[in-house]
Amino acid sequence: MSALESRMPPVAFVQTPGARIAYYEVGPRQGVPVIFCHGFPELAFSWRHQLRAFEAAGRWAIAPDQRGYGKSDCPKAVEAYDVEALTGDLVALLDHLGIAQAVFCGHDWGGIVVWQMALRHPERVAGVIGVNTPFMPRSPADPIELMRRRFGEDMYIVNFQKPGEADAILDGDVAKAMNFFMRRPLTDTPPAAGGLSGDAPAAEEGSPQTTFALLKMLQMWDPSFDPRPALLDDQEMAAFVESFEATGFTGGINWYRNFTRNWERSAHIVDKVDHPSLMIMAELDAVLPPSAADGMESYVPNLDRVLIKGSGHWTQQEKPEEVNHAVLDWMNRRFPT
Repeated sequence: MSALESRMPPVAFVQTPGARIAYYEVGPRQGVPVIFCHGFPELAFSWRHQLRAFEAAGRWAIAPDQRGYGKSDCPKAVEAYDVEALTGDLVALLDHLGIAQAVFCGHDWGGIVVWQMALRHPERVAGVIGVNTPFMPRSPADPIELMRRRFGEDMYIVNFQKPGEADAILDGDVAKAMNFFMRRPLTDTPPAAGGLSGDAPAAEEGSPQTTFALLKMLQMWDPSFDPRPALLDDQEMAAFVESFEATGFTGGINWYRNFTRNWERSAHIVDKVDHPSLMIMAELDAVLPPSAADGMESYVPNLDRVLIKGSGHWTQQEKPEEVNHAVLDWMNRRFPT
């Protein structure tokens, strides 16, 4: 039995309009469930600690492998991964399980998706939990062009726009890539400015600063010289490696290739989330630092906040007990059984 099979509930599937989606479910089917949405490069497996905690607490929870990941389908068309499709999958999951409303909890890219659920399908959302990922209002211009001018061509989100390039690098050595990504932060290193957060200083005109050149860093990376502690045990790492060796990274990268499309198709949406919301911030996240959530109350007025100290980017895996406590405490207060 693999680590994924031994540490996750049985897998189930739902056919959505554009993909067959795998999901994992725990707890009694009563009350308001939580839908846990992972980011890049992760899986429903990233929420294994939270699923166990919810099951122990008698709470209903579901974690899908979102489209392009794990046991879910990986459509070929890039536009099949726009935010309309990603939120549509979650609506189809609700319909399949007979759920009127759910709390959506998302980390990293999954955080973007759950905030968009509140904007695009507010009637299906009871509440929102952002893990590291704050609500980000629509940018004043194409976000890829803004990132290109500010951070340069090597910034990973900009680089991901090149067809096939990042895919080939990551797929070429999945074990190396996952070992590079899945590390704990150095506790004495302050978080850097993240590409999505807008915290970095603007570059001088005509000379964008290179920030988060992750693919170049990966190509030069030698684990024997990396002081960051490993995050996963051998079995957990094997679960990720086996999954991405089977699927490749293209499905997940295609989410990034829809930044411009998502921006173009969202001009009509009002940037306001009225649902009860929780923002879980990680003290040492280099990509999405706590300061990225500054001013969120302007867009999300019904907001609670929790800071997880000592955590880097992979918060629900780095500090599972703290995250479990924060989420369950908030659920018990906001949505008591």
